[in-house]
Amino acid sequence: MAPTTARSRRSTRTRIRAAALALTATAALAVGAPSHATAPAGADAPPPRARSPFTGLMAPQGQVLAVKFDNARRARPHTGLDQADIVYVEKVEGGMSRLMGVYSSRLPRTVGPVRSARESDIELLRQFGRPALSYSGVRSSLQKVLRNSPLYARPHGRVPGAYFRNGYRPAPHNLFLRPKALMRTAPRADRPTDIGFRFGPAPAGGTPTERRTVSYASASHTFRWAPRQGRWLASFDGAPARSTSGARLGARTIVIQYVTMRPSRYKDVNGAVTPYIETVGSGKALVLRDGKSYPTRWKRSAVTGGTSFTLADGRPMPFAPGQVWMVYADRH
Repeated sequence: MAPTTARSRRSTRTRIRAAALALTATAALAVGAPSHATAPAGADAPPPRARSPFTGLMAPQGQVLAVKFDNARRARPHTGLDQADIVYVEKVEGGMSRLMGVYSSRLPRTVGPVRSARESDIELLRQFGRPALSYSGVRSSLQKVLRNSPLYARPHGRVPGAYFRNGYRPAPHNLFLRPKALMRTAPRADRPTDIGFRFGPAPAGGTPTERRTVSYASASHTFRWAPRQGRWLASFDGAPARSTSGARLGARTIVIQYVTMRPSRYKDVNGAVTPYIETVGSGKALVLRDGKSYPTRWKRSAVTGGTSFTLADGRPMPFAPGQVWMVYADRH
């Protein structure tokens, strides 16, 4: 074989650069929509470390990103949900459920599958200031509402390179996100602030509890205490909830928040009415931690304020440090 010459090496490098540029151009054209402005220089600098108001742990205080997750049976297992600071469980049309992961302490390389947002997500997320929101397409009547909301809405189709389809899953359960690519388009998204959570040792009292289930018309969510792991293990529709890594999903603190979920003004493609989850107001809640359940009261006075959880004597209900799951249940 003839030895490689300097000219041939330069030619090879030129072809590689040309191929890379062609792939970039093809990806940009495939999206078919304008992109948002990219982040200014220095935006990728490591975020400061402090005690997270979301988990109670020392962690980088990165900008806040909320991601809407599909939770249909064919959408499981989830990718990157185990690395969220907070996981929300929400009721949607037909009594199904969707999940929302809120990130700040760390951004996984990939998360998903991603699905559509709902009108009440705007109210829920305002307590985080102006976070970035990742979601797939929504009904045309809701697009303008989300676009004009005080959130950095970054749906699929408007951020070239941030989303991709996984060929091993059936549509529409195959849309995934590269969080870092999306966050470069939202350089002014807020960093974490106090949203009302308090962390510390478990209070006296509480009722020993092995498991608790929250059910909607077409979905169930069960949390079973695992003493050896020191956390509640999640199951969806009777099956263990897992990450694509194989790890079991769950958390040290599960908050079941009883709220009003009234019909909204929107419907899905099949005509089913979308629930509106009211997260401003007050009501009952049940906090699960350390193998016990604690009846509490929740209160959120304003859309831009956080949510407090208090015991019967008015003292704050402390959560166990770590990931927190917020599960919305119908008020009773």
